[in-house]
Amino acid sequence: MNEQTGPLIAGVDEAGRGPLAGPVVVAAVILDPQRPIDGLNDSKKLSEAKRESLFPLILERARAHCIVVIEPEDIDRLNIFQATMTGMSRAVKGLSLTATEAWIDGNRLPKDLPCPGRAIVGGDALEPAISAASILAKVSRDRLMVAMETQHPGYGFAVHKGYPTPAHLAALERLGPCHQHRRSFAPVKRLLDQAKLF
Repeated sequence: MNEQTGPLIAGVDEAGRGPLAGPVVVAAVILDPQRPIDGLNDSKKLSEAKRESLFPLILERARAHCIVVIEPEDIDRLNIFQATMTGMSRAVKGLSLTATEAWIDGNRLPKDLPCPGRAIVGGDALEPAISAASILAKVSRDRLMVAMETQHPGYGFAVHKGYPTPAHLAALERLGPCHQHRRSFAPVKRLLDQAKLF
């Protein structure tokens, strides 16, 4: 099969399900078998420098890609699982080519995928298209969190990227939540509930 008649497999992955602040970012990527990219792997297993070097290569060589940002208020409205599923569907639908199948990292599939889907546990380390999606999602989200540091100084977003590190939790106690914090997540909700009591 050549690249024009072969299946168009979209790899799909997300970054940012666990943080207390910032968006969840989802990416979908259809790789070009004629233009392979060396070094693809689960984004969490790569150094920041390696992810940054792979990011433009993926954008340049992939046949199609789409990056979707789901904001904190939507996460609070939908819950993090549904927000992630919504982002995955949007990312596949947003590709400039119609995928014949979507391979999704994890054990659950969105209900409204525009094509057949396959859930692959650990897929970001097993399937290059999912690895590429994980890198696009992670780098895009990290860049957003670094930019957020200048808008909301003091929380350390550029360092911990919104994850519940001791430094982030201490800043949250000291400063209170900003509008980028996810109000439905327990540490943030607890502070907001406390504030209502006083």
